[in-house]
Amino acid sequence: MPVLIVAMKNEADAVLGQSELLEESILFGRRVFHARAFGTEFSLVLSGIGKSNAAAAAMLAVGGLHADRLVNFGLAGGVSEKADIASVLRVTRAVQYDFDLSEVNGTPKGTLDEYASPYIPLTDGKSAFTKATLATGDKLTGSLADIPLLRALGADVRDMEGGAIAHVAYSAGVPLYSYKAVSNKIGEKSVSEYKQFTEKALEALRGSMEKIFAEACK
Repeated sequence: MPVLIVAMKNEADAVLGQSELLEESILFGRRVFHARAFGTEFSLVLSGIGKSNAAAAAMLAVGGLHADRLVNFGLAGGVSEKADIASVLRVTRAVQYDFDLSEVNGTPKGTLDEYASPYIPLTDGKSAFTKATLATGDKLTGSLADIPLLRALGADVRDMEGGAIAHVAYSAGVPLYSYKAVSNKIGEKSVSEYKQFTEKALEALRGSMEKIFAEACK
């Protein structure tokens, strides 16, 4: 059964609002929903914000809920020109841009200790959505300091969870599908744009759910 991992309840409502809720429970302190949408039964783990929450939720999904695939969706900040406000992109690789062992290992920033590349691959294939590289870090800020690194890594969008979920999924050998709706653009206006355009991005996410389920959950 597919298990969806979503950080915030307003993001989760993009699918739960279109679902038949079968059961809701608390598992290891996390809200878990079992529901049916678009002809498919699924579980959804509400992870909370940030990489540690996301990784814990992914471990719960794989080890506790026995997911045969993971699906992550939510809001993200746009980095590249393809990431327009309220566009929905499919992530095909992720990097944790705030992970840095470069001075110890001589590896590029974002390269996890046991990896040779900064990038973790996600499930790829034919898609109704534009494909993208996701950069994940534990911050949402209007600072310009990270922009050169994000661009050097080829990031199209950035969030606070997807790279950690990708790390768990790749290590466990579980397929991961990830979709991001752009709520703001990087730069000095990031925070104000996030507040301004969140609902517009959530609306785009809601409207994309049937296509997401057709790709990721069938």
